[in-house]
Amino acid sequence: MEAPIIELKGLTKCYRSLRAVDDLDLTINKGEIFGLLGPNGAGKSTTILMLLGLTEPTSGVATVCGFNATKNPIPVKQKVGYMPDNIGFYNNMTALENLVYVGRLNGIAEAEVKERAREMLEEVGLSGAMNKRTATFSRGMKQRLGLADVLIKQPEVIILDEPTLGIDPSGVKDFLALIKQLSRQQGLTVLLSSHHLHQVQQVCDRVGIFVGGKLLAEGNIDTLAGNLFAREPFVVEVTVQNPVPPTLETDLLAIETVKKVLVNDHLLQISGSTGCTPDLVRFLVQKGMHITGVQQRSYGLDEIYERYFETNLNENSSSEKSSGLFQRSFFRKRK
Repeated sequence: MEAPIIELKGLTKCYRSLRAVDDLDLTINKGEIFGLLGPNGAGKSTTILMLLGLTEPTSGVATVCGFNATKNPIPVKQKVGYMPDNIGFYNNMTALENLVYVGRLNGIAEAEVKERAREMLEEVGLSGAMNKRTATFSRGMKQRLGLADVLIKQPEVIILDEPTLGIDPSGVKDFLALIKQLSRQQGLTVLLSSHHLHQVQQVCDRVGIFVGGKLLAEGNIDTLAGNLFAREPFVVEVTVQNPVPPTLETDLLAIETVKKVLVNDHLLQISGSTGCTPDLVRFLVQKGMHITGVQQRSYGLDEIYERYFETNLNENSSSEKSSGLFQRSFFRKRK
């Protein structure tokens, strides 16, 4: 089995009494898009700095492409491309000039640097703007140029810290599609740090839920949902047209395959055994209910993250509870 391209073991970073990153264990495989998900201040950027050898861990080890990031930061930097959340370019220079300059700094030979810069600009969809000054670029165009900046040295890993900040929804969709395409075509490993749950869900193979310096859980969406909602493995949502009689909930619970019933106006949420939907529909029709919709409920990343956060609240200190209250507020604002 191929060794993971990123491996963190007991990675910890303390700033006096604050544990910004707390005993982090994580492996990321070659060609994988991994989303490091958490609110601002969760420790995501500190983890990235340790991965790049830009700050030393208090304890633990970060291994990237087979190199200890603390003891061998130069080889790590040669193999990893990093795009911070705030990218800077020389505004009086064109996109091509900026990229050629970066290519030279990365040791690309003069004979090939311009051609490679042109190829990268075409790759990220900026071939038509390569001779425009970056002062005229929108935020989305600068992010694409930043991606070209990261890719010009042909890294094995790219790390993107909040890459979609300030981009309009259409631009976000295009940018995430570009990241996924590049990863699949070139076998790139991508670590994407974000607090935008929906965006992470769109592009990542796996996610790590990161709160208060701790990795609460990691896996794909189905695995995380299965672990969290094991008590409610199958939920059917039935929308009805006519009013729900008071006795219907009791009648439904009398069915052997039904475990739980929630009634909210014209919506019934019924938890039960897999495959019970046809029986439920027949039963409701017999009871005179006019059904307008039936759907098996699926759990998105928003709900998974909130449930993990609630679980964490019950297990941690009052300071972490304050962070949790902030996160609940964060969810209410998004909804």
